[in-house]
This record gives sequence, structure tokens and C-alpha cells, in this order.
Amino acid sequence: MRNLKRALAALFVLLLAAVVLFFVLENQQAVSLVMFGWSAPAVPVAVLVLAALVVGLAVGPLLGAYGLMLGKRRIRASARRAALSGD
Repeated sequence: MRNLKRALAALFVLLLAAVVLFFVLENQQAVSLVMFGWSAPAVPVAVLVLAALVVGLAVGPLLGAYGLMLGKRRIRASARRAALSGD
């Protein structure tokens, strides 16, 4: 059973790598990103899209962890208020 899981995981990784490779090879057009008057050097579309994906994959969990931290803080404050009021 463990070998089947490993084989399926390896197959998934290979399939994902093939899709990313296909995406990169199909999107070689050079574009220049302009934002707030700043112009980036011309790079392939695939580079910009993959960079946006990586930034999103990094920012998403950070925001989620921040939300969890705030939620835990609110729960602790609520428990503290309840303990002080004698409920």
C-alpha cells in the first residue's frame, strides 16, 4: 500500500512538472510589466505568471496564519473576560 501511494505521488509530481513545462514552452512571448510608472524588463509571460503563483503561494498561508493568530487571541481574551466576571 505504501508503494502504491509513493507511485501515485511520483506520478502526480511528474504530471505537474509536465504541465508546468508545457505552459512555459507555450508562453515564450516577451512582455514588459508597467506599474506606477516603473517598467520591468521584458520577460516571458510564463515567468511572470509563475512568479505570481509563487508569491500567492507564499502570501496565502501567511495571511491564514495571521488570521488564526488573531482568532486565538480573541478566544483567549474572551476566556479571560469570562474568568474575571465569574461566569
